[in-house]
Amino acid sequence: MTEPNKVNRLSLLQVSQEGKPEEVARRLIEVIDLGLIGEGEQLPSESELASRFGVATVTLRDALAILRQRGVVATRRGRNGGSFVCAPVEVSDDFLKARLSAMSSLALRDLCDEQIAISATAAGLAASRASSVQHQRLEHFVSALQDATARSELRRADARFHIEVAVAAQSVRLTHAEMRLQAEIGELHWICTDDAQKNTAIAEHRAILQAVIAGESNLASALTEAHIKEGIKRLMDLRFQLLGQQESRLS
Repeated sequence: MTEPNKVNRLSLLQVSQEGKPEEVARRLIEVIDLGLIGEGEQLPSESELASRFGVATVTLRDALAILRQRGVVATRRGRNGGSFVCAPVEVSDDFLKARLSAMSSLALRDLCDEQIAISATAAGLAASRASSVQHQRLEHFVSALQDATARSELRRADARFHIEVAVAAQSVRLTHAEMRLQAEIGELHWICTDDAQKNTAIAEHRAILQAVIAGESNLASALTEAHIKEGIKRLMDLRFQLLGQQESRLS
């Protein structure tokens, strides 16, 4: 199944704070990190990006300068020049474990509440609003998760499925909120992953998809809520395990 085209993907490029290069840079980093714009892919022209973001060209240029400083994009001059997405830097498991250990149980619970409010609502709306084309796009990311092997591939396929559910709900605000959440917590879900976790996620995504296709709004919401709760529970259990290991090393 063919990946959604660049025009559709770039429809997600919007910012809430017009005129701030940092906000434009953050949004671009999110969509690149989530795989909405892939490695080696050329960004649209400065004028097109500025138009999509609703900002001045000078603001967009400042945002691209931030991305170049962080090694997210590289700019080539000349006839075939432009800004291109650099290869992502793989974050280590140790870094993610340290990040998870530093989070409180309350913070994880709040993230769970927020994601249920956003993702479960989006799934319910998608069941009543999604088109057959959007069903196919959701199927694409279920298959992508099944084919994924590396942690970055698993994370992106997982995140893209949830983002596409929000897109299928035809809600710009829910889509942006889902993107922000996936950028914040999505990678943590794939720390120390195994085949059992992957297979469970595939089965849960497919069940949500089938409910969306069947137009079962309440079921789609309920399945999504259960999926989120199970994911957060796993993170809480892993966090306690990591903290226990830290205490054992110190004793």
